[in-house]
Amino acid sequence: MERAFTEDQTFQNQSFTENILERGDYENCTFQNCIFSNSTLTLVSFMDCQFLNCDFSLVSVKNTSFRDVSMKGCKLLGVRFEDCNTFGFAINFENCQLNLSSFYKLSLKNSKFKDCSLEEVDFGETNLSGMIFNNCNLIGAKFDQTNLEKVDFRSSYNFSIDPEKNKIKRAKFSASTLSGLLEKYNIEIE
Repeated sequence: MERAFTEDQTFQNQSFTENILERGDYENCTFQNCIFSNSTLTLVSFMDCQFLNCDFSLVSVKNTSFRDVSMKGCKLLGVRFEDCNTFGFAINFENCQLNLSSFYKLSLKNSKFKDCSLEEVDFGETNLSGMIFNNCNLIGAKFDQTNLEKVDFRSSYNFSIDPEKNKIKRAKFSASTLSGLLEKYNIEIE
């Protein structure tokens, strides 16, 4: 069976919850105000695509490819990104809600998070080296055996990172957020 190939298309105000997006390759496409929640994107490949104000809540992304993808204003609650095809995986998130999602054991060196809500996101054993978390809420985010070397947390907040369980060499923090590194010691900082 031949895979569909779609390029340079714009999809607006469509729901792919019941009318599932056709399996295939989507290149340089824009999806605006589309609903993917609770759908399956298995074996779909997105390359150089842009998603604007889309809802991906609880979507299944098993073997889905995201290569040089941009998501702005999207809702991605409970998405298990570790199920994706990891070859060339690169997504930039801006003003997105990713609460309860998981990036377990992924390499996100080529991804960015700006103005995002990352509440209770699992970054366990993830390679985040060199990334910038720009103004992100990281309350309850899990960092365990995570590579945080050279990560910039200076404008982000509500994180709790155990320096003994993560690689944090040359990571950047602001003075006002240092308590996120010392929380496990139950000390008071004034």
